[in-house]
Amino acid sequence: MKQRGRHRRRRRGQALRATLAGTALALTAAATLISASQATGSGSPGGLTPLRSASAAGALRLHENLVPRDTLDTLTKDMGGNVGVDGVLESADHAMRNTSDCAAAERAALPVEPTATRGYCWDGGDATTRQWQPRSVTTSGDADDDGRWGEHRVILAGWTQHDRQAATPTRDEGMARVAFVDATDAQALTYRWVLLVAPREGGKDFTAVHSGLGGMVWYQDKLIVTAAHGAGLLVFDLHRLLRAGVNSGAVGRVSDGYSAAGYQYVLPAIGSYDAPGGACVAGDDRAVPCIGSLSLDRTSAPDSLVATERSASGGAQRARVWRYAYSTAAYRTGLLADSQGYVDAAEAYATKAAGLSGALSHTPSGAHEAEWYVEHTPDSRTQHGTLWRQTGSGAKAATCTADQSHACWGLGAESLSYWQETGELWALTGAATQRVLYAVPLSSVDHSLQ
Repeated sequence: MKQRGRHRRRRRGQALRATLAGTALALTAAATLISASQATGSGSPGGLTPLRSASAAGALRLHENLVPRDTLDTLTKDMGGNVGVDGVLESADHAMRNTSDCAAAERAALPVEPTATRGYCWDGGDATTRQWQPRSVTTSGDADDDGRWGEHRVILAGWTQHDRQAATPTRDEGMARVAFVDATDAQALTYRWVLLVAPREGGKDFTAVHSGLGGMVWYQDKLIVTAAHGAGLLVFDLHRLLRAGVNSGAVGRVSDGYSAAGYQYVLPAIGSYDAPGGACVAGDDRAVPCIGSLSLDRTSAPDSLVATERSASGGAQRARVWRYAYSTAAYRTGLLADSQGYVDAAEAYATKAAGLSGALSHTPSGAHEAEWYVEHTPDSRTQHGTLWRQTGSGAKAATCTADQSHACWGLGAESLSYWQETGELWALTGAATQRVLYAVPLSSVDHSLQ
């Protein structure tokens, strides 16, 4: 684990922000591809309402379950040891397309106002496959405050197996994979797929993880993602990236080694956070929430994991947003702060912003109250989303110049991640043929709300 002072100001970060800002002109023209007839966006969700009752707090409690170290060590040894993030990036076999090489439909998915300063489209079949959908994003800006993992700037994008055209679900439905994107050269991004798996039989075998991957945060050496159906969280260790030596459709141990459904690399889960209150239920402040998305807040003390409740876009019920503090213990890097195996929310709120697809909490320098950016995605796949900034006193969203609506954010946007070093807010879009990974300066978002 790298040892660095937290929240250090770096001159190279300022220089990088200036360099990236210059690319904004290349994307401005993309906004003109958006039709002025887009939907008006949802009504204002108003201010955040604090949830302070014991029942509300109890519904958000998690129980930590870690896989025995012997099990993890056995699997790591049997599969030849950790290849590391660098090893995965060095074998990248896909290239992302820069915005100028994206199709018109892909560029049309970018935000209208504020416009993106960077945008990238996926390679080959990943751009159009209907079997896999991009759902979440996190970066080495979350992992470390200098924005790098080793010598690389890295973006992780979580995808889940979900075929909307299939008549019946298959055994692969809900499988989860992560694109490890080398973003060191902002003009030439490359990536490699890694399959998420879970150890079994004392580390002698593994099985595929099933998760909607609506949320994903890489903090220090751990990756935390939403579990299947949003009922809890799964934890992975970036120091246990393993190579599967057999290329076949099987997942797990086979006669001559290990296979991962055709993927060369796997990342095994090292634990989970489960809700002791039972199955999740949407729309009830006193029930266990179905977790929809995750992000990191480096401006809280200590750093915290932000979570949102999954809710329907057209629903009238309130959704919850809350945070869990990360542990500050040196032997618990990347894990949540626990008390005798339990994790409690540090704070929680209710919001009327239904259909949340992402949320971010950030406290501006000198401010005493966090600002919450919540991403609303409408039911229609042809309508742009809305990005609201909420506090306890109210909510604001950008107004589109073309039609004076609030539907200015990405088309089918999923997830939010703030890269502190560059000042960029990252998101991705999920609709087939309109999949874009993009960045917007948080300062531009705030300016659009004036």
